[in-house]
Amino acid sequence: MTFGQVLGHDRQKDLLRRAIASGRLAHAYLFYGAEGIGKRLIALAFVRAVFCQNGTGCGTCSACRKVDHYNHPDLHILEPDGATIKIEQVRAIQKELSFRPLEAPKKICLIDSAEKLNPAAGNALLKTLEEPRGEALIILLSSQKERVLPTIRSRCQQIPFHALSRPLLQQALQEKLGLNESQGHILAALSEGSFKKALGKDKDLFLEQRRELLKSLTALSPGSIIALFKLAEELSSDKERFQEILELFQAFYRDLLLHKQGMPENELVNIDLLEKIHRVAKRESISTLLAKLEAIAVSRRQADRNVNKQLAMEVLLMRLAA
Repeated sequence: MTFGQVLGHDRQKDLLRRAIASGRLAHAYLFYGAEGIGKRLIALAFVRAVFCQNGTGCGTCSACRKVDHYNHPDLHILEPDGATIKIEQVRAIQKELSFRPLEAPKKICLIDSAEKLNPAAGNALLKTLEEPRGEALIILLSSQKERVLPTIRSRCQQIPFHALSRPLLQQALQEKLGLNESQGHILAALSEGSFKKALGKDKDLFLEQRRELLKSLTALSPGSIIALFKLAEELSSDKERFQEILELFQAFYRDLLLHKQGMPENELVNIDLLEKIHRVAKRESISTLLAKLEAIAVSRRQADRNVNKQLAMEVLLMRLAA
């Protein structure tokens, strides 16, 4: 994939193009930003442009095709082995980078999820960053820059990546998936600028199951304890999408709050549920909506700490039904 084929990130593309054209490449880069917004695609387009036999990242020469198929002898990709990137993996890469390139002008190592370098691996990588070989280039990718060792961050040229704008993502999703305008709006809004999220396992949740989930949620009342506990059990059993379900609830109550504040309807996420939003908003006040949004935020933080998900969902649903 060339720079031109990657959606958005024009400033970052321009910076990297100019670095290649001038021959003033840094020895190490840190691309950071939310997950799924295109950092890895830009990194691979960057590698292709550096390796390209025509100097453009053309996509047709043998070097470009090898990068696309992940079989270029001078491209090394380092990813977590389980939960972390281990010191043995870093040492193997250091050995590879100590040799001269076989075909390209440089050897490039792409380290995905750099925040998962364990302490020993991170400290081992420092040696390479402090004493880089002239032919070695390291690109680190991270969705959590603050978890990357400060000593590593300080030795890299840092390039921030931002979520894709909603209109840009919406247009791309409508064209790629054949969605109508309403579906494109909803999926782009709930994906928070992440193409990976929009095209991944959450697509059906956001487009198909969302309406039923919100119907079940808004049907709860303080006296419907059995129904509330049953829904909590059902939702908490979907452990892989627990956070995404909470995101749906958060987006809905945010819509209610914005509606109460008189925001235009096209600024809402759930634009296909306007009748429900109007109806539910009548029984809420600004203070109750703020309290419910805070309850959802607390549940999201708890979920990150691996608490009992069913208990957390039961408590949350009782607060939302109040």
